[in-house]
Amino acid sequence: MRRTQEERTRATRAALLAAARSLFAEKGYAAVPAEEIVAAAGVTRGALQHQFGDKRALFQAVFEELEAELTARIAAVTAPGTWPALEEGVVVFLDACELPGVRRIALLDAPAVLGWETWRQIESRHGLGLIEAALAQAVAEGLIRPQPADILARLLLGAAIETALLIGAGRSRPEAEQALLTLIRGLRT
Repeated sequence: MRRTQEERTRATRAALLAAARSLFAEKGYAAVPAEEIVAAAGVTRGALQHQFGDKRALFQAVFEELEAELTARIAAVTAPGTWPALEEGVVVFLDACELPGVRRIALLDAPAVLGWETWRQIESRHGLGLIEAALAQAVAEGLIRPQPADILARLLLGAAIETALLIGAGRSRPEAEQALLTLIRGLRT
């Protein structure tokens, strides 16, 4: 049975994303030439250019996919928009960031490859929304003093990312996690 053009396009895109994600996770963006990605995906360089334009755009798509999966993972194990979700979400986030591929792609390569602004925009479209919803609910319930949830959410996301980087650099997970949770708990009235 012949596949439709749309099915072939989806299959090519999926093969490129899977191959690139595996290679970027293992070696890092800079160490992976586009030719290695297309060979691993079993497609041509033209397919990469047609689907994504270039290696950087492919990396961005890999990062977007990874962020969406991480956000879904956090949302699946927490009760979004609740105070306990903040603490539970931090633990799930730190668990994920200990995975070498997540650490390499999301925390080390993405800011350098995509630039700070693009990296932060992607972060904002994903995990930031969960944090902001929990903070807005906490303000509404009187658990924390009224304040702009969007600003506070960005500060907490930054603290969570810094905590993940500290753990990745060899700091004690229990100590770093406890410090972050203490910071979050300190917001409560």
